[in-house]
Amino acid sequence: MTDNPTLSVIVPVLNEAESLNQLYTEIKTSLDKESEWEIIFIDDGSDDNSHRIIQRIAENDSRVTLIRFFKNFGKADALSEGFNLAQRDIIITLDSDLQDDPMEIPHLVKKIQEGWDMVSGWKKFRHDPPSKRIPSKIFNFVTRIFTGVKIHDFNCGLKAYRRKVVKSIDIYGGLHRYIPALASQKGFSVTEIEVNHRP
Repeated sequence: MTDNPTLSVIVPVLNEAESLNQLYTEIKTSLDKESEWEIIFIDDGSDDNSHRIIQRIAENDSRVTLIRFFKNFGKADALSEGFNLAQRDIIITLDSDLQDDPMEIPHLVKKIQEGWDMVSGWKKFRHDPPSKRIPSKIFNFVTRIFTGVKIHDFNCGLKAYRRKVVKSIDIYGGLHRYIPALASQKGFSVTEIEVNHRP
């Protein structure tokens, strides 16, 4: 891979109208030193103003694409559509609610450039209530035991992949939670790095 890989950033969106302008600005800032990039927003059936806000962003930035689902299919389907469309060297995914910090994108890219096929974010210090943190810890522990993939946070939305990974896995239903395990089963190398998690 070259020193200046091209990037596709995939952002599933569901009713996040209030966060989208800030999210776009932060992603753009984090990518400014990259040679070539695109952002693919997948509006997964939002019933607020999300798609109109993304349309306005796309009208002013040709590197932004909006894909709109007319009903809610779920995060796995949104990611799958983004994976189908992404054509750059490295694919980044992150959630649209501003909890994932776009300034972590260069760190994910750097880790990929060390030779890994997939890098998952680890929200080591989470700003979530116990009602979310405790079930997540149990899920991650059980998944780690049964899959043999030694990472702490399978379900973090902030991830990086070489293009060959996303073109090789098929996700639907709730399988987005198991992407690191699916990638590992295909023979790809998987690791994680700590990432900032925001309230």
